Amino acid sequence: MGSPPKLTAEQRSAALAKAAQSRKRRAEIKTKIKNGEYSIDTVLELSHTDEAIAKMRVRELLEALSGVGKVRAQNLMERFNISATRRIAGLGRHQIKELRNEFMKSTHAVKPGKLLVLSGPGGVGKSTVAALLRKSGDFWVSVSATTRQPRTNELNGIDYYFISVAEFDRRIKEDEFLEWAEFAGNRYGTPSFEVEDALLRGENVLLEIEIDGARQVKAHLPAAVLVFLEPPSWEELVARLEGRGTDDPERRAHRLQLAQEELAAASFFDHVIVNDSVERVVSQLVALAS
Repeated sequence: MGSPPKLTAEQRSAALAKAAQSRKRRAEIKTKIKNGEYSIDTVLELSHTDEAIAKMRVRELLEALSGVGKVRAQNLMERFNISATRRIAGLGRHQIKELRNEFMKSTHAVKPGKLLVLSGPGGVGKSTVAALLRKSGDFWVSVSATTRQPRTNELNGIDYYFISVAEFDRRIKEDEFLEWAEFAGNRYGTPSFEVEDALLRGENVLLEIEIDGARQVKAHLPAAVLVFLEPPSWEELVARLEGRGTDDPERRAHRLQLAQEELAAASFFDHVIVNDSVERVVSQLVALAS
């Protein structure tokens, strides 16, 4: 292989400027895709005349689509035999047809749903809000997977997916969780595929998860709307936590300390809602998704 051509300072400067302009153009396109202004068909058509779009990686295009995260994008590329480094200009006729068939109905006939992530300190009432939303039918409420044992009143597939530690490890390795965390010796995770599939069906999705998990979801799906559920007062939160009959004094003290740390994270969220009425909280969440 011969040596690469030597560029003059002027040529190098021009090449850098062109590369920067291409990156800016691709960022603009991805923003339009995420906002629903461009469909995948629009981008494929633009790639015939726009070099910057033609050189966009297919993976970037898929991940920019509402409701499609890293896991679904990877699964689609594997299914359609598209290499991880393939650019839009390198797609074959059959691959383009498959991509169009996959997304055209979702893009034009069904508006993708919105993903709301509900978080807040322990004891603030997240589970109660999520349960009422599930009954209302306004949201598809995600079911988390966990390695802990089910309680007597819990059902597999309804309250949680109860799986083994080995299975949880496999899912982490295969990047099958939008988020996961370890708490009190057990692990909890949100399955990616079910959430992304529900969004593409046009359903609004609610995730009820811890604060660190909310950050992970935002990294996977930037369009997610993060909602922080806040207690009416610190005194009321303390009363709720101390009223739990399942915790010993040491456990309650730990929960109170953790709650103080969690309340300080509210500024990271897109919206803060005070839980002074479960019905009012539900109404506000429904409004955010409309």
